[in-house]
Amino acid sequence: IQAPHLTGFGFMLFTWLMEAPLIGSLILKHKNEMLRNTVIPERPMFRPEFPQDPETGVVVLDEDRHPIARLEAAMECLPLYDPFLYWTIRDYAHAYRSTPLIVAERIISAVDEPPVPLLISFNADEVRKQAADSTERFRAGNPLSIIDGVFIAIKDDIDCYPHPTKGATTWFHEVRTVKQDAVCVSRLRSCGVILVGKANMHELGLGTTGNNPNYGTARNPYSFERYTGGSSSGPAALVASGICSAAVGTDGGGSVRIPSSLCGIVGLKTTFARTDMTGSLCDCGTVEVVSPLAATVEDAMLVYAAMAGSSKADRISLNP
Repeated sequence: IQAPHLTGFGFMLFTWLMEAPLIGSLILKHKNEMLRNTVIPERPMFRPEFPQDPETGVVVLDEDRHPIARLEAAMECLPLYDPFLYWTIRDYAHAYRSTPLIVAERIISAVDEPPVPLLISFNADEVRKQAADSTERFRAGNPLSIIDGVFIAIKDDIDCYPHPTKGATTWFHEVRTVKQDAVCVSRLRSCGVILVGKANMHELGLGTTGNNPNYGTARNPYSFERYTGGSSSGPAALVASGICSAAVGTDGGGSVRIPSSLCGIVGLKTTFARTDMTGSLCDCGTVEVVSPLAATVEDAMLVYAAMAGSSKADRISLNP
């Protein structure tokens, strides 16, 4: 492919023309019309579909079942509850009676004046409302699931209503309106989780450090002089600092696995199409996935069980 390239003065002139109010809009209009009328003779991506025989000793999570039912199936795979060094989701479940609202106030105080910018969008009243609803369910003896009242953060490239989705930019929310939860967030919400807000990230996910000049850089909880890794920097820092039990991030080339590794937590990159990408900024392609970050393998398993399930358009022969 022969493509033109610009450097030096030529590039400066081109930038000036593109930013000029009238000339720039005419150039973009012409280029957009060219792209709109371009015919691509074949689909640009091939889906990694393949048949697989059922494995022995594996519990298949029926994708059409409610997330709560899938959680119950996952619970049957876990050993008996035994408190350990780290606080897990089951620790919260056993400790809760009427206290989610109390925990919410402590989390609000921790993130209202954070030492590092962990959240891009946060609404204390919204967190209190969710926690109050969960508290009432516990008082009535009717928690929705094992993850009812558990605090989870959502990466800023995944829709979580009523928060805007900025992708850690200063402008993306102005061209893309959030009207509802992403599918993975909706499934978690139906299980009673308390969604803390939108976690910081490397801008548009285009980097592995988490360095963000727009909202500040989420530092590693174990050493503020070090990066968390990225691009799911905020989710990893929130879990590693103990503010949230789990978080949901996106991973194409390591954006969940890298910060999880650097922050000493568990990050899962799910198999293609096992989680529904609808409602995330990168909701196409065969690489990017939405997946959990958690303090332990057990917690990652439970969050995954709740949010798993491909879109009906992406059903493949590999069962989760």
